[in-house]
Amino acid sequence: MAADNLEQKIAEAGSPVRMMRSSQMGAYVYPIQAEFSNWRDEQKAWRETAVLFDQSVHMTDVYFEGPDLLRLLSDLGVNSFRNFGPNKAKQYVPCSHDGYVIGDAILFCLAEDRASLVGRPPVMNWVEFQARTGGYDVAVDRDERAVANRRGRRTYRYQLQGPNAWKILEKLNGGPLPEMKFFGMGEISIAGRKVRCLKHGMAGEPGLEFWGPSEEGPEIRAAVLEAGAEFGLRPSGFRAYSTSVLEAGWIPSPMPAIYSGDKMKAYREWLPADGFEAMSSLGGSFYSDNVEDYYLTPWDLGYGHVVKFDHDFIGRAALEEKAKGPHRRKVTLVWNDEDVIRICLLGKGEPGKYLEMPASHYATLPYDKVSIGGEIVGLSTYSGYNANERAWLSLAMIDERHAEPGTKVVLTWGEEDGGTPRPVVERHVQMEVRATVAPCPYSAVARESYRS
Repeated sequence: MAADNLEQKIAEAGSPVRMMRSSQMGAYVYPIQAEFSNWRDEQKAWRETAVLFDQSVHMTDVYFEGPDLLRLLSDLGVNSFRNFGPNKAKQYVPCSHDGYVIGDAILFCLAEDRASLVGRPPVMNWVEFQARTGGYDVAVDRDERAVANRRGRRTYRYQLQGPNAWKILEKLNGGPLPEMKFFGMGEISIAGRKVRCLKHGMAGEPGLEFWGPSEEGPEIRAAVLEAGAEFGLRPSGFRAYSTSVLEAGWIPSPMPAIYSGDKMKAYREWLPADGFEAMSSLGGSFYSDNVEDYYLTPWDLGYGHVVKFDHDFIGRAALEEKAKGPHRRKVTLVWNDEDVIRICLLGKGEPGKYLEMPASHYATLPYDKVSIGGEIVGLSTYSGYNANERAWLSLAMIDERHAEPGTKVVLTWGEEDGGTPRPVVERHVQMEVRATVAPCPYSAVARESYRS
């Protein structure tokens, strides 16, 4: 009999690692046009002029409303909520009871008792489960991502980024924009319509994310593209969009820390057998039969600074202990050009795992081992080619003692035994890639000015 929930599906597979290693899913789906011009110029646009991202279809939006909203969010998030309120947003990070990250999402406070979470499904699912089962007076209203939504999306969501973004936005607004701090929200005018917006930088460059009713989306998009033509604005397809994280330094999909432990069993029984957590695929050269070896802490993901022990939350005791010890540090790895060419080389010899350009991840959860002298010192995740740097990059988490910029490491590319029997994995041999540790975010704008 087919499994009804995630817990049953894990039992059928024999282990969560076996379930995810055999999943037939590939990388995360972005159901938008691949390119509007070419991905190289679209990448360059966010560094040199401006780029328009369409985020309307690939993320899940879940709305939470009720008098217990703040208590719910505070009970689950490692973040402080002392100064949180309407027109403020934050990168929301909930953890398991053992202090490992379930995921992250953007939390928007839309009104006094109303907020939305936007991102990949794991965080939204966890908060909904707690809202429905934890005795909170909070209503839940889901707007699923397009691949799981037969009704159609309710909201368009665009993001305009780049050095010319502010000029385009002021032209659209008919004057100066309202003062907004980083991750602050406001309201501007586009095509005569009032549009809510958030200030942050997906590609590391200044700009705004803005949204509204889906039926207004085409009109808003057309107005932005028209206004931006004189400033070199380019719309981005999913090929360029999926690599923007390499400059911004955001790791999109950490392994949700939900697949083990008795305290998570009820949640696994609540999650469906065909949901994100059950269908996600695990790929890469890092292998362990213990799923907890794939779990990540807030420090691994660069969120150590948002962990605040000024409130009680799930995982607090475990994180207080973890805070005392050494951590892995999020870094950028710059791959050796010769080794990249060797993997891509045409001709005779056994092939390495194909490096798809510009984004080379081929699983929902990519995990490649990083070593020094044969000792594993970290994990590499999302990798791809960046036309601005003319380099192959990946985001990684490295033991602190080896995380200084300039450190030489070796990344193992490809899977053991010729690769897992999944449609997106052709037969190949593992290859070693020399790499150099670099700062994260890799974009100097994101690292030195905009985010500060």
